[in-house]
Amino acid sequence: MTEQAAHLDEREGPDADLRADIRRIGTLLGQTLARQEGRPLLDLVEEIRALVRQDAPAAADRLAAMDITTGTKLARAFSTYFHLANITEQVHRARDLRRRRAKVGGWLDQAAKLIAERGIPAEEIAAAARRLAVRPVFTAHPTEAARRSILSKLRQVADSLDAESAAAALYGDTDTTASTKRFAELIDLLWQTDELRLDRPDPTDEARNAVYYLKDLYAEAAPQVLDDLAETLRRLGVETAPTSRPLTFGTWIGGDRDGNPFVTPAVTRDVLLIQHEHGIQATEKAMDKLIDELSVSRRLRGVSLDLSASLAQDLDNLPEVASRFRRVNAEEPYRLKVRAIKSKLSNTRARLVNNTPHVPGRDYLGSDELIADLELMRASLARNSGQLPAVGVVATAIRKVSAFGLQLATLDVREHAEKHHEVLQQMYTQVGEVEDYASLSREERTKLLATELGGRRPLSSADTPLTDSARKTFDVFNTIREAQDSFGQDVIETYIISMTLGVDDVLAAAVLAREAGLVDIHTGRARVNIVPLLETPAELDAGGDLLDEMLQLPAYREIVRARGDVQEVMLGYSDSNKEAGITTSQWRIHKAQRSLRDVAARHGVRLRLFHGRGGTVGRGGGPTHEAILAQPYGTLDGAIKVTEQGEVISDKYTIPALARENLELTTAAVLQATLLHTSLRVDPVRLKVWDATMDTASDAAFRAYRELVEDPDLPAYFWAATPTELLGALNIGSRPAKRPNADAGLGGLRAIPWVFGWTQTRQIVPGWFGVGTGLAAVRAAGMGGHLDEMHENWHFFRTFLSNVEMMLAKTDLSIARRYVETLVPEDLRPIFTRIEQEYARTVEEVLAITGGTGLLGAQPELSRTLGVRDTYLEPLHHLQVALLRQYRDLGDSGRQMPTAPGARRGPSDSTALERALLTTVNGIAAGMRNTG
Repeated sequence: MTEQAAHLDEREGPDADLRADIRRIGTLLGQTLARQEGRPLLDLVEEIRALVRQDAPAAADRLAAMDITTGTKLARAFSTYFHLANITEQVHRARDLRRRRAKVGGWLDQAAKLIAERGIPAEEIAAAARRLAVRPVFTAHPTEAARRSILSKLRQVADSLDAESAAAALYGDTDTTASTKRFAELIDLLWQTDELRLDRPDPTDEARNAVYYLKDLYAEAAPQVLDDLAETLRRLGVETAPTSRPLTFGTWIGGDRDGNPFVTPAVTRDVLLIQHEHGIQATEKAMDKLIDELSVSRRLRGVSLDLSASLAQDLDNLPEVASRFRRVNAEEPYRLKVRAIKSKLSNTRARLVNNTPHVPGRDYLGSDELIADLELMRASLARNSGQLPAVGVVATAIRKVSAFGLQLATLDVREHAEKHHEVLQQMYTQVGEVEDYASLSREERTKLLATELGGRRPLSSADTPLTDSARKTFDVFNTIREAQDSFGQDVIETYIISMTLGVDDVLAAAVLAREAGLVDIHTGRARVNIVPLLETPAELDAGGDLLDEMLQLPAYREIVRARGDVQEVMLGYSDSNKEAGITTSQWRIHKAQRSLRDVAARHGVRLRLFHGRGGTVGRGGGPTHEAILAQPYGTLDGAIKVTEQGEVISDKYTIPALARENLELTTAAVLQATLLHTSLRVDPVRLKVWDATMDTASDAAFRAYRELVEDPDLPAYFWAATPTELLGALNIGSRPAKRPNADAGLGGLRAIPWVFGWTQTRQIVPGWFGVGTGLAAVRAAGMGGHLDEMHENWHFFRTFLSNVEMMLAKTDLSIARRYVETLVPEDLRPIFTRIEQEYARTVEEVLAITGGTGLLGAQPELSRTLGVRDTYLEPLHHLQVALLRQYRDLGDSGRQMPTAPGARRGPSDSTALERALLTTVNGIAAGMRNTG
């Protein structure tokens, strides 16, 4: 990692500045290695890097013979390089986006131009703006391998690079001695920071990690996007109230109980307290800015009677407003009002910690009263020659509070469908009406529960005996009610039912919500959305029928009416991909959206789709802007929810400029789709032909994929060829990697470890397997002529193929072969032959459509970046293979089992070996920019 070794061959080109910065950071890393570990380690790094290029088998043999201590240091060196290269790339991506914004405008500007060109009337734009509700939802899914201690130092590297660039832009070439010294200091600290977690995080740890990003978003990126959106709409002739909520944030952390026994009702409350502590801190900082800005004197400008009366009431109710402020700010009513707001925020913090009742006028319950206070100030300024601060700094503060509340993010609660039936079986047993609830058919349960939901009697009482498992499930509903009473109605809005297979699954959750006082159809009360999660291909196919049956039930329709005639449905990308392969998963989700759209319209209900996308293409990931615009027409009516997981969160939101871009591109895409994608963009007859073509491709791809995953040898092959058994030891999440009661096969393995294993070994089966067979089947059926037309004119197909091409480019079966030849018994290796054959077929078919001579031919810079990364990735792969061989030779008796959250494992004979292996896992995840 000397300057000579770290540079790329090309010195010119569009990414020359990026390459120069990576060379510089690489050189400083090399100096750190020499300074911290001695020159021999740096020499070894350079030797291995060169040997991989010249003689990969010799490099593999050299690494296989390496001792564990040296191997660990080598892996750390390459891993640290990737972390530094990644953050440098992010900084330059942000710079490129800023330059692009200066030249052609931002994403919202581009959307506004298209809307104006279409001639959409202002009233139609205003109606769409009122419906706009974009919500990224942070999950605790364990796919971020890097510790926050590492991420925070990388953020400092990014800030230093930006500061240096800004100084150069202002003053020309400047002395970089100080910044270089700072980079060296940070890289030394990175080297001395353990990248592996000592223990497994619990849900409160995961909540603090999410808060780390949410507070940054509150401070900078989100208000920028919200202000930009208001200005964009203003240029289109639409004025929007600062109290509107076009962008909000959600979280599953502390509410996702599906398969995670560590998320209890008590944990849910603890997480909400953490969110509110940090949310109140963020709000206090926003109020401090208002105090700094609003020095308006009543001796110079008038004040509205409403604000004067409100301030007088506050000062009577809040003796804790210091006498000094009452004196110093006596003629500055806005500052004094904000001082009163801060006192209420402080009282709110104390009330929540002590769990005492809300006292109107002394603290806040939710954010409505706070927003009302700020609105009084805004209205007073606007009426008294303060229009500019009214639409400026005060409106910005109101938008912040409207978007984040005091909780930063609204919590969703999720539980598996069978858990609700477990509770109901025991409740019905107690009332003696149903002899064997568990034996009822789905139709019988639906009829029973629909009648129950429409009735007025309680099914249970406070002392109804329940097993511990059932009690924990039912107590969650009570916790939701108590949380809303204590924190405000917006703190939890949604209850998601995993593995929804029938209407009875939806009704079961609704009945339990009624028992807890969250739902009463006779008084029009519904304090939560009841949301089915469609995860399997079969349920995606049946999604329209399921929604139709739900909305035909009068009792359930009353719940939807009480929620504003909005029905949310969640689509599961990860599990459908794992079960059916990427072609069938993507196609059935696309068709499900059409069906759900049509059913909702028929019932006069607005559909809000919640896309459960993972970080990788194999779990539904990919470019967000393209994914939104590729959805079927009419499915986006202003509202959308999208999960943000693991390394995607750090990649999108670590750097404020990138956070702004990602929030803006999502918001712009939703606004554009809502207004412009309201009808078919192609001839219906042509679309019918394309649908038939996709059906043919999907059916053939599905058969090929199922032949692979149903091969009785695949579980043994997967566990032998991949390091998946190490995922639990990475301590990157509180949720177990396997579902409860799962065996050693692959059925109970969650989608994240499934993708993790294939990605670490560069096979990446979930990202492309079956696509080649599917496309070849289309040609064999005489439909091949449609593929070029689909690629040219159908956004869905073009986006699908682009994502597959990216995964093919990241796949490297020459590296994968090393894993197979070293770790997989010979009788299992025909599976790898099948993977190789499908890979070659898929590459051939994709290139035949794109017209490229090689993968990513239309993206040469990206192709070059991936090629350079492989030079540093290959040693990590070879080292991982050698260490895995040693690790498995120890046998189970030489290892320790993964811990529960908060627990720590003691040292063992395998500790050093496992540490070395986990370091390679982290390095490969950083190099691939994906864990799972």
